[in-house]
Amino acid sequence: MLDGDSRSRKAECVVDLRRRVLTQELEPGAYLDEVELSERYGISRPPLREVLRQLVGEGYLLLHENRGAQVAPMTHKTLRNFFVAAPMIYAAVSRLAAEHARPAQIAQLKEIQLGFRRAISGGDAAERALLNEQFHSQIGEMADNEYLLPSLRRLLIDHTRIGMTFYSPRREVSAQQVTAADQHDAFIALIEAGDADGAGDLAVAHWELSRAQIESFVTPESMQLPLGRAPGPTDHKGAT
Repeated sequence: MLDGDSRSRKAECVVDLRRRVLTQELEPGAYLDEVELSERYGISRPPLREVLRQLVGEGYLLLHENRGAQVAPMTHKTLRNFFVAAPMIYAAVSRLAAEHARPAQIAQLKEIQLGFRRAISGGDAAERALLNEQFHSQIGEMADNEYLLPSLRRLLIDHTRIGMTFYSPRREVSAQQVTAADQHDAFIALIEAGDADGAGDLAVAHWELSRAQIESFVTPESMQLPLGRAPGPTDHKGAT
């Protein structure tokens, strides 16, 4: 049984591994070294494996027998599925959020949005991507639908990882980023007003803004996303 300090380190491990996957510090397709992770987070192998299994369930990792944990790849197949599913899931979640949001949840959404705008102004690429993920995760919580929420969370993992490319610190703040922040404000207003149709329509428009950015980075003329590849029979376990 874990003591309080061990439970705290385990919880920190979960949070930090999520962050490292979302920001692509751990690249798609990379294999994780359990010895290195155990030393890094100060936890033994059994609780570490519990963490890894939790992150597998959440969609951050894959677990392979005799090869260990792998950061979920972003293959061409997953990207195709991402493009098909994203507008439907975002629209449905946003509509339900407008119908079910509670005042405390809306207040939290406003706090996240303040942080998102600060991150844009400060040029913090990782913080922008993470706060954008938090913003849409919060809308998912508002929707209060046990079937849609897991799909939304899985979608946001890849959306955030892709977003790290166009939130690169080497790129200046773009008009699209400013528009995205303005649309976040509009989401808050529509949800607060209980306007389900408006929130659903805005979700589609917000997705179209992201879609245009994403497509500009997956064409042959542009920089390549580090998609990683699906595991094959010749893969071997590697380090972080």
